[in-house]
Amino acid sequence: GSLGSSGSRRIPDGSPGDHHRVTAGAEPPPRPGGDIQELASKRVDIQKKRFYLDVKQSVRGRFLKIAEVWIGRGRQDTVRKSKLTVSMSAAAALRCCLGHFIDHYARIGLHGPQRRSPSPEGSAASDDPGHRVLKSEFIERDNRKYFLDLKENQRGRFLRIRQTVSGTRGAGTMGFYGAGAEPSIVLPAQGLIEFRDALSQLIHDYGDQDGDERPPEAEDSAELPEAASFRVDNKRFYFDVGSNRFGVFLKISEVRQPYRNTITVPLKAWSRFGESFIRYEEEMRRIFCCHREKRTDEGPEVNDEHIH
Repeated sequence: GSLGSSGSRRIPDGSPGDHHRVTAGAEPPPRPGGDIQELASKRVDIQKKRFYLDVKQSVRGRFLKIAEVWIGRGRQDTVRKSKLTVSMSAAAALRCCLGHFIDHYARIGLHGPQRRSPSPEGSAASDDPGHRVLKSEFIERDNRKYFLDLKENQRGRFLRIRQTVSGTRGAGTMGFYGAGAEPSIVLPAQGLIEFRDALSQLIHDYGDQDGDERPPEAEDSAELPEAASFRVDNKRFYFDVGSNRFGVFLKISEVRQPYRNTITVPLKAWSRFGESFIRYEEEMRRIFCCHREKRTDEGPEVNDEHIH
């Protein structure tokens, strides 16, 4: 599977999305009623999982449905599917939290923290004794709590997002959340950046227009350039612009499974970094050019001596 590819599309008003067809064998999603419209959809592939982010709208407002689909190796394997549904204001808070986990994941590198991080009460940390919790946060929105746990086991690191009910479920929440109890999704840590970027684009295009609904960090992060990545041979490089109380920075990550190296460059050093890259690229271009010219010049001389 791919490390983290993504795609997106807009959906005409009133027409149900067709991306669920790729999950043949799974329980078909309930067909949306006439009062629910699908506005947009994005798909993110991380390892052997597919994540679908669907923005929908009902009479109660816009909301985001996240579906995690895991497909086994064999064609006859059963498809497993998990769902999580959040309001757009909760999605904005989720995006901010994902940024914190991305920073932490890059900072701990391969060795991890020296001691176990505490988990908030109600977290799923104690549910999996074989898992080590690296970082935990939680979000409380719309009578719901969302627990985020970055964990590690023998297979790698992953982020589990679990939704619980904060209080008595009101009738008005059923349009968003349905009747399922404590839904959750699990994101492989290597794909957090791609997932966050897909979420950010949907929030930018379809998020709440009311500024009071957004967390303070969302306003600032919306003005930052989008993250980018590219592959060179068997490595992938990620460029992620962020900000904190010290200012704006660029996080550059080099990923070659299972290794990850990251540096953080403050904004004031970007121009010097850029100048250095350009200078070294120009110098290496001249060196290669000189070597080619030298080989070209030596070729005829060797042939002439051989003839004489």
